[in-house]
Amino acid sequence: MNSAVERSHNELVEPRIPSRPEWVALARLAAATVANRLRFSIEEIEDVKLAVAEACTAVIQHEGHGEFIDLTCEALSDLLRIRVRDSGRHGVARAQAPNMNFDEARIAGLGVFLIRTLMDEVSYDVSPQGTDLVMLKRLTGVTDH
Repeated sequence: MNSAVERSHNELVEPRIPSRPEWVALARLAAATVANRLRFSIEEIEDVKLAVAEACTAVIQHEGHGEFIDLTCEALSDLLRIRVRDSGRHGVARAQAPNMNFDEARIAGLGVFLIRTLMDEVSYDVSPQGTDLVMLKRLTGVTDH
């Protein structure tokens, strides 16, 4: 399908939630609602919800997390793109933890293996300034409901 056509039919939901465990359910619900609009199966929607929960929980558990998590859920004609972003705390510098590899520290707790298993593509950028994780789930076997 032409990407210009795909982009003309996209839907975007961008909630900002507090970086606290009690708000992860809202992130899961937002992602599930957008996935449902694309007619993913119940099992695929559960996979998306789990991947979002893992990503949000990892950000919350990191000592340098900021006050908020920005979630972007974008539905294209055959693709769900989810972005989990955390701006980190201002003033957290690499020099404060000179022996720490931030990628290893953040991603190890991220359950990236699980997220990669549940989603079709995963990319991330981790730094002392925050986390930016993008997950893609493709719609396969489209059927009318």
